Amino acid sequence: MDNHQLSPDNPMILEIRKLLENARNNIAQQVNTELLTTYWNIGRIIVEYEQQSQLRAEYGRQTLKELSKELTREFGKGFSVSNIQFMRRFYQSYPIQQTASVKLSWSHYCELLTISDESKRSFYEKEAVNSGWSVRELKRQIESSLYERLLLSSGDANKEKVLSLAQKGIEIAQPADIIRDPYVFEFLGIPENKPYLESDLERALVMQIEKFLLELGRGFMFVGTQQRITLNNTHYYVDMVFYNKILRAYVLIELKTKKLTPEAAGQLNMYLNYYAAEVNDHDDNPPIGIILCTDKEGVAAEYALGGLSNNIFASRYVLYMPDKEQLVAQVEAVLKKWHDKNDGNQ
Repeated sequence: MDNHQLSPDNPMILEIRKLLENARNNIAQQVNTELLTTYWNIGRIIVEYEQQSQLRAEYGRQTLKELSKELTREFGKGFSVSNIQFMRRFYQSYPIQQTASVKLSWSHYCELLTISDESKRSFYEKEAVNSGWSVRELKRQIESSLYERLLLSSGDANKEKVLSLAQKGIEIAQPADIIRDPYVFEFLGIPENKPYLESDLERALVMQIEKFLLELGRGFMFVGTQQRITLNNTHYYVDMVFYNKILRAYVLIELKTKKLTPEAAGQLNMYLNYYAAEVNDHDDNPPIGIILCTDKEGVAAEYALGGLSNNIFASRYVLYMPDKEQLVAQVEAVLKKWHDKNDGNQ
């Protein structure tokens, strides 16, 4: 055996490897920043020429076609008509270049620029940066109407909430901030009308744990399933347990393939009391409970969850992407009601 052979975990190799990885990441970031700057400037030049010559729309489209053909001939791929239109829109949406985050790629911005509503686009941009979403994850969150779901989750969507989401993304300061309604489990591939057991749902979520964590949101770490609790020599099992680093709290999730019941709330309340007394460390905050069910009637939920000292939330889940137009209409209806109410008070 060669005594001079270096193992992969040799300190010298580890140090050099880290140096090269950092250099690679820095180069990639520099290339991305330069690319965004270049595309922003291409968009600026196009818009300025359009304004100077006051081009008619039809003539403008023809000009973009000719521009695409010439740039593709000289510089290769990346200059399709649609991509050049995105560059134009990029400049128009971010007239001050520094407001566009260099932490996102051009592909991220191509997805974001399909959103016409400024507040909504700003929210997804902030969350993509804060949560480190890949382009695929960003696309999935847009398709699952995360913005509308968050606005409707607490039932009190208003202009302040819209402004907060647009400026800061999701702020997690209290247990209620981690709740979404509904949760969307389309990634499980379970047909909507096919009967299934709670154990089947749990098994499917564990198999797709990365996507489930993405749907739960920022700060979640998976602890395990069927976590045993023993009280008076009787064993109970919590369906799924997570820990949220931001709230510094355990999150206990109970899965129900039917609507919310008072019994489910009482059982989860018992689990939370056990975790608070037996599992929490001294610097952990009180545990949080979430009952994921197919339906939660307003009155039933109010009585089932009312009067409990622990943080227990009931939220629906669906096995398919929600109807985007329907959610948008719901948000608009809630905001209109809020505006009408405020106008009446003035």
